[in-house]
Amino acid sequence: MKKIASLVAVATLSMASASAFANDCPVSHAQLQTALDSAVSVSNGGLDFDMWGTVVNRDGAVCAVVKSINAGTENSVADPWPGSRVISAQKANTANAFSNAQLSLSTANLYSAVQPGGSLFGLQHSNPVDVRVAYRGNSANNGAANDPMNGLKVGGVNVFGGGLALYDASTGELVGAVGVSGDTSCADHNVAMRTRDNLGYDWGVGGIDEDGTDNIVYDDNIGSGLEAAFNQPQCGFGEEAVNDTIMSELFD
Repeated sequence: MKKIASLVAVATLSMASASAFANDCPVSHAQLQTALDSAVSVSNGGLDFDMWGTVVNRDGAVCAVVKSINAGTENSVADPWPGSRVISAQKANTANAFSNAQLSLSTANLYSAVQPGGSLFGLQHSNPVDVRVAYRGNSANNGAANDPMNGLKVGGVNVFGGGLALYDASTGELVGAVGVSGDTSCADHNVAMRTRDNLGYDWGVGGIDEDGTDNIVYDDNIGSGLEAAFNQPQCGFGEEAVNDTIMSELFD
């Protein structure tokens, strides 16, 4: 019993000192809230549901968690799927963990490579979510400035749309990642693209699509090179057309 009590005390102390791991955050809670609110003020295809958003720093520590009302729901209070909170954090962790100074990978890019027979099969099981972080604290604070995940490393690997690395637009430095969840994975990707742009970050060194970005590549429109290995199926609710519009806006 004494050994168990000691382990619990160590775990509690580690959680209590979480703020030490949340330095160098690329955005504040208020900045993420504004960026996500703006992103879901227009349709992104999909189901037009309310959304969660999470940003992690380059070390993978959670910097901010927010939830937003999608214009399509007309809700008076944000009501995203509760399970999507952790998924948004998982997506942010993944985009940060598998992007670097040579290549920017979105979570959407990973889908095909992790399927049976794919070159990265099993990747989604390699860095499990830390449930002590994901489900700790008072759920009434989920999405608030004092969200219980703040300052902690939630881990997890997600392999469908909604997670994007954050590169400083002026220096090209990778400073963390954003993840969003609450709709189809294709709509999540669109929301993430708009959120990142609203935050003033971009895809930095470039990604696998033909335009050199980390944009989603649909499996009905695969080009050459890396696109053949890193793509995702369509979701079927108008997300691809919205994505075309977003990319046109980003390149204007």
